[in-house]
Amino acid sequence: MRQAGSLIAVFLLLDAMAFATIFGTVRGIVHDPQHRPIQGAHITLKAQNSDFTQSADSNSNGEFDFSSVPIGNYTVTVSSNGFQEMRQDIMLASDTSPVLHFQMAVAGAKEDVVVSETVGAATTDSVTPTTMVSRTNIQQTPGADRTNGMEMITDYVPATYMTHDMLHMMGGHQVNWLIDGVPIPNTNIATNLGPQILPRDIDYLEVYSGSYDADYGDRTYGVFNVVPRTGFEREKECDLVLTAGNFYQTDDQISCGGHTQRFAYYGSLNGNRSQYGLQTPIPQVVNDAVNGFGGFASFIFNPDPKNQYRLVTSLRRDYFQIPIDPDPNSIGNQVYPSSGLHDAEIEPDGYATFSWVHTFDRNKLLTVSPFYHYNGADYQGGANDYPVISTVNQDANYVGMQTALSYNFWKNDLQAGVYGFFQHQHNFFNNVFTDGTPNVPASSIGVNGGLVDEFINDKFKITPWFTLIGGLRLSQFKASISENATDPRVGGALKIPRLNWVFNGFYGYYYQAPPVVTATGPLLDLANGQNFTFSPLHGERDIQWQFGLTIPFRNWTLSANNYETRAENWLDHNNIGESNIFWPITWAYAQIQGWSLTLRSPDVFHHGQFHLAYANQIAQATSPITGGLICPVPVTSACPLDIPPGLAPVDHDQRNTLNVGFNSILPWQTYASTNVYYGSGFTNGLYGTPQAQYPGPYLPSHTTFDLSIGKTFAEKFTVSANAINVANRRVQLDNSLTFGGFHWNDPRQIYGEVRYRFNY
Repeated sequence: MRQAGSLIAVFLLLDAMAFATIFGTVRGIVHDPQHRPIQGAHITLKAQNSDFTQSADSNSNGEFDFSSVPIGNYTVTVSSNGFQEMRQDIMLASDTSPVLHFQMAVAGAKEDVVVSETVGAATTDSVTPTTMVSRTNIQQTPGADRTNGMEMITDYVPATYMTHDMLHMMGGHQVNWLIDGVPIPNTNIATNLGPQILPRDIDYLEVYSGSYDADYGDRTYGVFNVVPRTGFEREKECDLVLTAGNFYQTDDQISCGGHTQRFAYYGSLNGNRSQYGLQTPIPQVVNDAVNGFGGFASFIFNPDPKNQYRLVTSLRRDYFQIPIDPDPNSIGNQVYPSSGLHDAEIEPDGYATFSWVHTFDRNKLLTVSPFYHYNGADYQGGANDYPVISTVNQDANYVGMQTALSYNFWKNDLQAGVYGFFQHQHNFFNNVFTDGTPNVPASSIGVNGGLVDEFINDKFKITPWFTLIGGLRLSQFKASISENATDPRVGGALKIPRLNWVFNGFYGYYYQAPPVVTATGPLLDLANGQNFTFSPLHGERDIQWQFGLTIPFRNWTLSANNYETRAENWLDHNNIGESNIFWPITWAYAQIQGWSLTLRSPDVFHHGQFHLAYANQIAQATSPITGGLICPVPVTSACPLDIPPGLAPVDHDQRNTLNVGFNSILPWQTYASTNVYYGSGFTNGLYGTPQAQYPGPYLPSHTTFDLSIGKTFAEKFTVSANAINVANRRVQLDNSLTFGGFHWNDPRQIYGEVRYRFNY
C-alpha cells in the first residue's frame, strides 16, 4: 500500500508531459501559377459531418496552419480576389500534419470551383496501420450501432473477429480504449463483454493495429481511439432511436445536442434487452437473455482561441445470462457440464475524463487530462446450479492523469512525457459444490497497484517524402510485485515521388502490466483440489515488427502489411475446473505471424463506398504456463494444462479472415449496406480426443451475409431494416472452455429501426 501510494504521488508531482491525442495539424501554402506566394488568401477548414469550422488567412509567405484539429474528414476551401476558388478534402488522423499545396488559377469569365483529390490516405507521418470509421459508417453498417455490437471494428479492421464472446485482434484480446485520446485503464484480462463506448455515441473511431509510436502504450494487439459526439453536428436537436426485432430485442436511445460558437454539448440515455445475448453452446438459444441501460455526456467549451475544455462522462450497467446446453448427455456437457447452470454476468462501468487543451502557438499544443474509471465484472451462480455454484466479484477503481505536449520545430514533431494511474481492486471468489465435492471457504482480498509510463518520441521529416520515427518508453509497475521496462521503438516511412506509394516499417518493444490479482488461502485450497496451483503474474513483454505498403489510386487506397509479434509471459486466461471462475495466466512464449490487406474506396460515382479487410494469420503459444493458474510441479497427467512443449495454435487462432462490404447511397434518400464475412475456422480444441466431433485440427469454415436498408423521410424520419446472418448459416465456432462451454456463431437476427430527429 505504501509503495503504491508513493508511486501515484510521484506521478502527480512529475513535471514531464505525456502525449496521446485525437488532434492533428493542417498546414499548407497558397501560390499563384508562377509559384509566387499569395498573401491574404482566406482559408476555411470545415468538418464534413458537423458545423466545426476554423478559418485563417495566409501570411506573406503564402503559409497557413490550423492546430488542435480533431481527427475526421474535412474540406479545405481557399479563396482570393482574382483567383478561382479551390477545395480539397482531407482525412486527418491523430498526430499527423498533412501539408496542402494550392496553386490558384486566375479567375476567368466563368467562375469555377477547382476540386483536388483527397489528401491523407497515404502519409509519411505514421507507420501505424490505421482504420478510420465514421458515425455514418456505424449507422449504416448492418448491426454496427447496437449496444453490444462490434461490427464497427470487425467489418472494417483486418485480423479482428468475435469468438467465445470476446473481441480478438492481431492474435490477442488485450486492447485499449481511448476517449478523446485519454486511455480508459482496465488491467483485467478478458473480463468484460461488448465495447467500452456505445457505438451510437461515437463520432469517429480510429483503430490502430500494432506498430505504435512510443506515445501509445502497452496493449500490443489493438488501440481504439474514440472521438465522441460533441454537439457540433446539431442545432438544438434530439435523435430518438427505437428498434424491435426477433428474440424480443429492442435497443433504444434518445440523444440531444447543440452548440454555439464557443460551447457544444451532447448527452444520451439508452436501454436494451434481448432473449439472445452471448454465443450459445448449441444451435438453439437457451437461457440467454441480455439487458442494459446507461447514459453518456460530452461538453466542450472554448473560452478563447488558445484554450479548450473537454469533459466526457459515462455510466452504464449490463446484464448477461450464461447460455446452457439443456441435454446432460450431450458431447459438450461431457466436456463442460452446463445443463444445470442458471448463471449471470453483471458488468457496471463508469468513467469521467476532463481535458484542458492549450495552444501556445502554431508549434506547441498542451493537453492536461485527469481521469477516473470504475469497472466491475460480477459473475453470479444460480441457487440450484449443478455441479457447482460460482460467484466472482471483481471491482476496480482507477484514478490518474495524462498531460500532453506536442512540439513542432524545424523538421521535427516531438512528443515527450508521462502517463499514470493508481488502482484499487477488490476481488471476491466463491465456489459451492453441489455434487458432493468438499467446499472451501470464500476468498476475498483488496489489492493496490499503479503504473507510470514515461516516453519520448520524435518524427523527423528528413524530406517531405521520407520520415524517420523513433522513441523510447519507460514503464514502472508496482503492486504485489514491482517491474520496470525500457522499450525502444523505431520506424520509417518513404513515399515514392509521382507514384505516391508509401513504404513503411517498424520494430519495437512493449511491456504490458499484469492484472493486480492475488490468490488467498481458500482460493489456493480450491485450486489445489482441482490439480492446480498459483504462481505470481508478471507483465507481458513483446517484440513486434511490421512492414507495409500503401498505394493510393484515384482516391482508392490499398494497404498491405506483414507483421510478427513475439511475446514472453503472454497473457491469457483459464477456468478453475468445472466452474466459470476464470483466472489470468501467462504462457512462456507466444508467436503471432500474419499479413493483412485493406481496400477502401472514395465515394464511388457518388453512390457509396467499398471496403475490404483480409488477414492471413497464425497465433501460437507454448508451455509451460509461467504465472497465474498453473499445473503443480511435478506436472501430473491429471492436470488439464499438461500439454506437450512446442508451439501450438491457441484457442482463438483462425488462419483466414475476410470482410467485404459496400455502403451505397441510392436515389430518394435511400441507402443499402452489405457485408460478407468469411472465416476459415478456429482451432479444434478437442482434436485427437474421444469427444472430438470434427476430424481436423480446425473447426469448419463459415460465411455470413449481413444487410441493412434504410430511407429518410422529410429529413426527420429514417426507417431501416437490418438482417444479421441472413441465411442463418450456423456452425460451431469454438469448443474452448469459456462462458457457457462451446460456442456457435450468431443466429439470424432481424430488426427494424426508426430514427426521429426533432428540435427543442
